[in-house]
Amino acid sequence: MTAPQFDIVAIGNALVDVLSHQEDEFVVVRGITKGLMAPIAPQRAVVLHREMGICEEVSGGSAANTLAALAGAGARCAFVGQVGDDRLGKLFADDLHRHHIGFDVAPLPDVPTGRCLIIVHPDGHRTMNTAIGASEYLPPESLDAALIANSGILYVEGYMFRTEQPRARAIEAIGVAREAGRKVAFTLSSEFCISQHGDEFRELIADGLIDILFANDGELRAITGIADFDAALAHLGRQVPLLIVTCGPDGAVGMTGGERVDVPAEPAGPVVDTTGAGDAFAAGVFAGLIRGETLPVALRMGSIVAGEVITRIGPRFREGEDVAALIAERMGR
Repeated sequence: MTAPQFDIVAIGNALVDVLSHQEDEFVVVRGITKGLMAPIAPQRAVVLHREMGICEEVSGGSAANTLAALAGAGARCAFVGQVGDDRLGKLFADDLHRHHIGFDVAPLPDVPTGRCLIIVHPDGHRTMNTAIGASEYLPPESLDAALIANSGILYVEGYMFRTEQPRARAIEAIGVAREAGRKVAFTLSSEFCISQHGDEFRELIADGLIDILFANDGELRAITGIADFDAALAHLGRQVPLLIVTCGPDGAVGMTGGERVDVPAEPAGPVVDTTGAGDAFAAGVFAGLIRGETLPVALRMGSIVAGEVITRIGPRFREGEDVAALIAERMGR
């Protein structure tokens, strides 16, 4: 097998995050459930965006957030996702390039770039309403098979299964990666996503197509149908080579080869915004795996990166931030 050109390529939704701090009443009076991620129509997104008042617009999307932190840790990263030919699409592409992340999918005309409206609550939790816009589409020409085959890890968002074209590209990419002998990592993305596409996710797992599976504790219970955490962990851990489950302030758990590894959370300061915690955690874990660290070390790296991002507004690290130095300092290396 030839050495990969990229350490990791991710396929995911290309979104711009629109963040605003609001009291809990903001979601209550609008009939929005606090703490959940849910899709909304583009027209509703326009209205809600306006009602949120002063906002910060930052390039986002789960897998892209992970790559932004991972690139800061020194990994060679590339991204596959669809933007529209508009201001937000240019913002998204320019941001990836500033992070030195490979991205050359052509924008679609006359389709708006997707946006995720993130309401940050006083307790640091967030409510997300997403209009995926151009991310609803991902035509065949957007997927470069050579890019997938020449990347050490393929990382796929569960969100890709929400619409036909992205789902087809995700399945195609998994096939290319497996044929090339590369690792396939998959994130379950959200409990809502599992409620809609859980059977497909379970099929991918049962068919042995997933090497590394990321979930949070709620998603673990949802995908297994088992309420007890330890029982659900053991059940799913037998089905994938490496299972990684985040548990918020209780840290995270990894399972591989029947062995369980627990790590505590490592917040770097007061919690301000948990929007990007899971994405940042995945970045730290990938950074460890790419450089050949043991699972306990890789999980701790994930906790360190997540513990830093939750102390600030927004889901990702800025370009130029030395995530590798952050990890080394916290680990005393």
